[in-house]
Amino acid sequence: MNSKQIRQTFLDFFASKSHAIVTSAPMVVKNDPTLMFTNAGMNQFKDIFLGNSPARNPRVADTQKCLRVSGKHNDLEEVGHDTYHHTMFEMLGNWSFGDYFKKEAIDWAWELLVDIYKIPVDKLYVTVFEGDEKDGVPMDSEAYGFWSKYLPEERILKGNKKDNFWEMGDSGPCGPCSEIHVDIRNEDEKAKLNGRDLVNEGHPQVIEIWNLVFIQFNRKANGQLEELPAKHVDTGMGFERLCMVIQGKQSNYDTDVFQDVITRIAHLAGKKYGTDEKADIAMRVIADHLRAISFAITDGQLPSNNKAGYVIRRILRRAVRYGYTFLGFRKPFIHQLVQVLAEKMGDAFPELNKQQELVVNVIREEEDSFLRTLETGIKMLDTIIEDTKKKKGLEVNGNVAFELYDTFGFPLDLTELILREQGLTVNREEFELAMEMQKNRSRSATQLETGDWIELQQALGEGFVGYDTLEAKIKINRYRKVKGKKGEFFQLVFNTTPFYAESGGQVGDSGTIEINGNKVEIFDTVKENNLTVHLAKELPANPAGIFTALVNLQNRRLTENNHTATHLLDHALREVLGKHIEQKGSLVNPDSLRFDFNHFQKVTDEELLLIQKRVNELIRANDQCDERREVPIAEAESMGAIALFGEKYGDQVRVIKFGDSVELCGGTHVESTGTIGQFIILSEGSISAGVRRIEAITASKAEEYIERNLKTLKEISSLFNNPADLKGAVDDLFAKYQQLNKQAEAYEKENAGKLKKELLQQIESINGVNFLARQLKVDNSAILKDIAFQVKGEVDNLFLVLAAEIDGKANIHVMISDNLLKEKGLNAGTIVRELAKAVNGSGGGQPFYATAGGKEPAGIPQLLDNARKLV
Repeated sequence: MNSKQIRQTFLDFFASKSHAIVTSAPMVVKNDPTLMFTNAGMNQFKDIFLGNSPARNPRVADTQKCLRVSGKHNDLEEVGHDTYHHTMFEMLGNWSFGDYFKKEAIDWAWELLVDIYKIPVDKLYVTVFEGDEKDGVPMDSEAYGFWSKYLPEERILKGNKKDNFWEMGDSGPCGPCSEIHVDIRNEDEKAKLNGRDLVNEGHPQVIEIWNLVFIQFNRKANGQLEELPAKHVDTGMGFERLCMVIQGKQSNYDTDVFQDVITRIAHLAGKKYGTDEKADIAMRVIADHLRAISFAITDGQLPSNNKAGYVIRRILRRAVRYGYTFLGFRKPFIHQLVQVLAEKMGDAFPELNKQQELVVNVIREEEDSFLRTLETGIKMLDTIIEDTKKKKGLEVNGNVAFELYDTFGFPLDLTELILREQGLTVNREEFELAMEMQKNRSRSATQLETGDWIELQQALGEGFVGYDTLEAKIKINRYRKVKGKKGEFFQLVFNTTPFYAESGGQVGDSGTIEINGNKVEIFDTVKENNLTVHLAKELPANPAGIFTALVNLQNRRLTENNHTATHLLDHALREVLGKHIEQKGSLVNPDSLRFDFNHFQKVTDEELLLIQKRVNELIRANDQCDERREVPIAEAESMGAIALFGEKYGDQVRVIKFGDSVELCGGTHVESTGTIGQFIILSEGSISAGVRRIEAITASKAEEYIERNLKTLKEISSLFNNPADLKGAVDDLFAKYQQLNKQAEAYEKENAGKLKKELLQQIESINGVNFLARQLKVDNSAILKDIAFQVKGEVDNLFLVLAAEIDGKANIHVMISDNLLKEKGLNAGTIVRELAKAVNGSGGGQPFYATAGGKEPAGIPQLLDNARKLV
């Protein structure tokens, strides 16, 4: 079987067992503060396990895109070095939500693996939970009994809490699990050592292939377990490992899942896979990382410098580094692999085909940028190596290595590799300490300490009623106290709510809840695992009462103006720029809107004017909001409704239509477009390769903008005595300014010429070097630079230091003739950094020319004296 057949067989099998086959959730997680990425197949069903949402289908199966690169589930360092770890991987899974339990899960797992996939029985081992006295949980004899029908006692192993008790986190749903392991060693190896002794011992050919989790408990914040009223099954099977077993390979990377990409990498590098271990590891790393990067981009996560975007950038840079160091790539190459990946996985994940051009462009730009960074880092390392050797040292300060990593994204392992070639090492303790300090700063900035939910009642309501009303009678179902960096606050969950929770780019509502004249402010509303959570600084005196919830009317209306405007803008962009336009993100709040979209060139001023004009035409058309709820997804698609990539839609969706604009959207909107009043584009620019951003304002903010600019224009006009042609008057003034500026430049050049002549007469020869160090009275650092280059052009063997006090600060320039760089081992960048210490400054530059600034210009005479001592 090839990989496509193996995947489809799994889905067909569980469809035959009455499972609904659902699509993979996006790999990039939204509305869950505990996760950045989907790291297990169950993530998209988390709210069902938590009891926050009902299950649409009692039985479900799918293949889920997962990413494990941070936190508890971090496989990054093993990727490519072993045979079975990956960053992005597929998790085949089947679920039961309060329907079948252990017997069916075990029977069907056996039927699929043995009867259909034809995996030999003598290769299989299973584990069951041995029990835990501390938790009061006995051995899972029920699962043991079901496995006993298929396997002898010596192949059913008892596992401890670490291996055989699954938990979502420190609290929440959990339960015993039963793992299925496969021994794919050859017969000689099996004869030497029994496979049961290698289960869960990290052997690359005795691996876990499928985990059957039986969710039957809830762990409370105090650590105690309580039985769940409804018990669930959650299974996860590694697709790549399954392909390895069925295809008779010894490594996931030898299967057809990866081999097409690896073959392409080898061709581009001019190498043969399987002949050089270091090159092979690099090819495996790149093939793995390509998948993680590509799927993250299709799910709407672009590389950036924070949070999930930084993780994706780090993975991409890691792949570039392996190609640079071990395969000799000096130009972007990873983007050339995307087409091969799309051919292999595009059928199962059509978003890869749809967004292939965007993925290619984003990766290419990121590669190009980091390759330049690598060059810069290597040049900096050359200086560091030179300084270390001059001091007769063998170890580079770990803080310096961390600065290379943190500021330039220069990996530690590459730093160590280059240093080893020079007989040097990095102080790893210092590096790790700097890294840990950074992590602690990050943790302290984001960490929240949450208590247990206090359940008041299970009062059912209508859920979110905020589409129809901004006021409602509500009860508090549950609440909990939260402690964060900014202090304590409370999270409240209502039975019914008019408050919109932040999602889809729209900010959450604020407002109040009131009882008997006592008001409690709701300062934000967020979504967490499908719960609408209201944030309040204080808890009501009587949480069990009946409250009046009231949304901040002004903020909601202003936000609605901006949200509807994004729909009109999306429509206008397609009309003006083309049908290829797709939304890549948005932010709407009471003050402004932000809209990100794919486009591979700058939007011209003329196009922006057309877009703005078209949006305002749509506003003036005063189209009514045609809102349709609970529309079957197929019907919505037939209406031409636009969906946002990276969002997970259910079987029933909400459609918002204004004229010809039709979109799937859960946000709130104006009743008619005329309410928006005015739309003004403030800026347009690139935020990543092929992705651009428009920022705009509407309604009262647009009016304020127009009034402010008209007032400014009037004030400028009055300065010119209100001429009939204001632009002409400004042009005349600017022309006179340019003329005066040229005259000033000519005067400065004349002065610089005189200074140069004086300096040439002051040069003295010291140890075969033409040396000059002087402080000049100038008010522009450009003059110092100009003089330095002129003197260099006329004097050989030159070592020149020029200094000046400009705007209360020291300004230093060092110029060195090219021949002295080799003959005397001089380096202007190193020298200027050392000299700048006298003025409490720092600097750098090229070996022949460098500059520095300092806070204490009084130290300039000492600096010049130090320069003389160097010579």
